[in-house]
Amino acid sequence: MFGSMSYLKQKRIIIFTFLLVPVTLLLLFTYYPASKLVYFSFTSWDGYSPEKPWVGLDNYREVFSNPDIFGVFAHNFAYFIMGLVQNVIAIYFAVILNTRLRGKNVFRLLLFLPYIMNGVAVAFMFGYVFDTTQGSLNLFLNSIGLTQLSETSWLGTKGLVNYALASTGLWRFMGYNMVIYIASLQAIPSDIYEAAKIDGANAWQTFWRITLPNMKPVIQLNLFLTVTGALEVFDLPFVLTKGGPAGASQTYVQRVVETAFAYNNYGLASAMSIILLFFVILVVGMQQFVLSRGGSSK
Repeated sequence: MFGSMSYLKQKRIIIFTFLLVPVTLLLLFTYYPASKLVYFSFTSWDGYSPEKPWVGLDNYREVFSNPDIFGVFAHNFAYFIMGLVQNVIAIYFAVILNTRLRGKNVFRLLLFLPYIMNGVAVAFMFGYVFDTTQGSLNLFLNSIGLTQLSETSWLGTKGLVNYALASTGLWRFMGYNMVIYIASLQAIPSDIYEAAKIDGANAWQTFWRITLPNMKPVIQLNLFLTVTGALEVFDLPFVLTKGGPAGASQTYVQRVVETAFAYNNYGLASAMSIILLFFVILVVGMQQFVLSRGGSSK
């Protein structure tokens, strides 16, 4: 059968056969649920009733007009700030541990270890760290003489709770970003550094003019993960604070889950999910535009 077909036709049949199963799974488990989510966002479905009353854009108007819903995005800002700090620290350690430092593999392992820990276990562990009376952080601050600061309720103060939670994410994911940056550094040809040394470039000039430009695609990737992660935080505040105090640490994804499963308003929750998707696309698009203004990296 195949012997009478042309090479081009055989190639197309083989490609189609190999792509049939993955494309079918993609359509079935990704695009079909996504299309249903868009449809539900225009209804007031309660999640179990066969009737799905059509409400048009009312759910979207509710999200943007209700500060109790849309204002929750402000709580994610702390995660974005700490994510940027996390990337700076990760680049710093990557540069140091990419040198001929003795025992560098041990340090790499120690810094990467938090990433492989379960997120809920990390949350429970930091619950003991941030405890007001017997927490290790306040006990440490008290031992070095910062008595007034050691009385701080890190998870009970509205201005601090989100940054305390975000610092937990920094501790957990910094090692992961560091490993990616180390791989990027090892891909830079060594002869570029040798040429810079011959030309008399110092360490800072080498880092700023050679290392960072060559790491640009990887930095863009990690910033993409940072932005999406900051907008989609759920586990840490859910386990540690349940959104408290007084909703000050409730993230947008927490509000979506609460709207769907606590209030049985799946239509509004679907609209909130669509808005979150567009926010991720918008922020990532702005990020890519800003980072690419300097020209494409080679």
